[in-house]
Amino acid sequence: MISFVKTLFKRKPSVLNEQDTMKKFLIVGLGNIGAAYENTRHNIGFRVLDSLAKEESQSFETVKLGDKCVCKVKGRNLILLKPSTYMNLSGKAVKYWMDKEKIPLENVLVVTDDINLPFGTIRLKTKGSDGGHNGLKDVQACLNTTKYNRFRFGVGAEFSKGKQIDYVLGEWDEEENNALPERLKKACELIRSFALAGVQLTMNTFNGK
Repeated sequence: MISFVKTLFKRKPSVLNEQDTMKKFLIVGLGNIGAAYENTRHNIGFRVLDSLAKEESQSFETVKLGDKCVCKVKGRNLILLKPSTYMNLSGKAVKYWMDKEKIPLENVLVVTDDINLPFGTIRLKTKGSDGGHNGLKDVQACLNTTKYNRFRFGVGAEFSKGKQIDYVLGEWDEEENNALPERLKKACELIRSFALAGVQLTMNTFNGK
């Protein structure tokens, strides 16, 4: 009997650790560091995370490979990460913090800009190609899979041939700036839903909205 009780006590911490792990989420916003990139379309991943941190009255601190803050939402710990590796090496930061925080792949969400979606359109997917996006390309290479959750924020494609880089690295125009607050609020709602309701229900609720 005593041996049986000891076995239970030995198992309990691992069970608790597993439960704690499932309540942790890594939300990664893709972007480039530095004031020159702050208000560009390519940095919408950073912008979304900044908005969520502000809504939750939290602030970022500089850590290894990025800036990080933790938001507690109804029993869930949302670890927000803005990689400092620049866009093309984003996967290095994602992999490092996944391993360090012991976060399962299904609890990772990567927030990125997408020129294939009209401005402000939000879409959550559980897998897919990188679509020519260098940040997603590196995440895919570092995680060795295309099956990870990604939140695509449409930035439109109002550019002429050969001007794609100038467009995504350009700043929002006046009309977009006026519409962004409502779109950012909706983006924050999607992220909370991802952690609380799960990916499938969140896709059904928010995709295309």
